[in-house]
Amino acid sequence: MAATGLALSLVVAPTAPSSADVVPPGKIKVEVVTVNGSGCPAGTAAVAAADDNTAFTVTYSDYTAKAGSGSSPTDFRKNCQLSLRVFYPQGFTYGIAQADYRGFASLPRGGRGLQRANYYFMGTSPTAVSSHNINGPFGDDWQFTDKTDVASIVFAPCGETRNLNVNTELRAYSNGHNASSFVTMDSTDGGVSTKYHFAWKTCK
Repeated sequence: MAATGLALSLVVAPTAPSSADVVPPGKIKVEVVTVNGSGCPAGTAAVAAADDNTAFTVTYSDYTAKAGSGSSPTDFRKNCQLSLRVFYPQGFTYGIAQADYRGFASLPRGGRGLQRANYYFMGTSPTAVSSHNINGPFGDDWQFTDKTDVASIVFAPCGETRNLNVNTELRAYSNGHNASSFVTMDSTDGGVSTKYHFAWKTCK
């Protein structure tokens, strides 16, 4: 399925960084502070920063929404709320420039799936929720990309520690024949993950 771009907006941070695009030296670290939601039971979501400090990935191992035959009434919607702490050198700050969501769906004719997401720094307003539909018949990998315009990227306030809250949701709907449907962001081998691309700035 073709990737879809959607501009997201955030409340402007009170301390503006410089305009120079940079990547901090050394090795940044991303940790999960809290996790909540039916799509990410304890121990099923892992976070890792890229070696070049340009992005981090979230990998899920139990994140599947399903509907139709064999599913319970509450299985059609799954969600995950992660609170993340990013450790990086003083003199820098970051925002999220792009998010790539990937998974697999199996949908009969007349069935459909939905992927939704938003993210924001603690103490700021959430981004608009991006929504992407998957229409059956469909049985393949899917990928959606949400991009933020450069001028609209909001950075964590300089000199402050703010957790990054990442919210995602999956939904699956069957057809009129109650055929089995599912949408997943599961990855049993680490090959399927959500990727968030950093935008780095130096602080004045």
